[in-house]
Amino acid sequence: MNESDHDRQPEVEERLAAEQLDPSDFALLNTLRAHYDESDPVPDGLVERIQFHITLDALNTEVATLTQLDMAAAGARSATTEAVRTITFTSDSVTTMVTLTPLGDGTVRVDGWAAPGAGIRVEVLLPDGPRNTYADDDGRFVFESVPSGLAKFTLYVRRGEEFSTVLSPAIEL
Repeated sequence: MNESDHDRQPEVEERLAAEQLDPSDFALLNTLRAHYDESDPVPDGLVERIQFHITLDALNTEVATLTQLDMAAAGARSATTEAVRTITFTSDSVTTMVTLTPLGDGTVRVDGWAAPGAGIRVEVLLPDGPRNTYADDDGRFVFESVPSGLAKFTLYVRRGEEFSTVLSPAIEL
């Protein structure tokens, strides 16, 4: 392969990856699956153990309740503040307020405050995967340019040597 072929390789791979699978692709994948099923099968009970641990994790998760306060409903009348929304999540271990500011490009800026919140890890769960950050000493955190759409927040709050997980209901960003 010469240098110009090497430079085009990623383009060729991207084009091939975008194509639909054909019968020869499915035949190859079935052959690979049969090989792994025979030479390295999934251990007995693995799926059940994974499901059990996921269930245990879910039992240890606090679900926060949601209170929403739109700035327009609070008496703010300017066009710039009417789009800003403030949402508060409350659970037994933490209260979290987020302000959502549309950026005009289909994304929002999320400014948040958690109490108590010093050093907690905050995730925003999105369809394309989670984004993580940490709250500062005052419990403040920021997510820049988050795509609009459904999202949930997960906060990992330290309780002694362990962490408690707090999950918000789904909201529209």
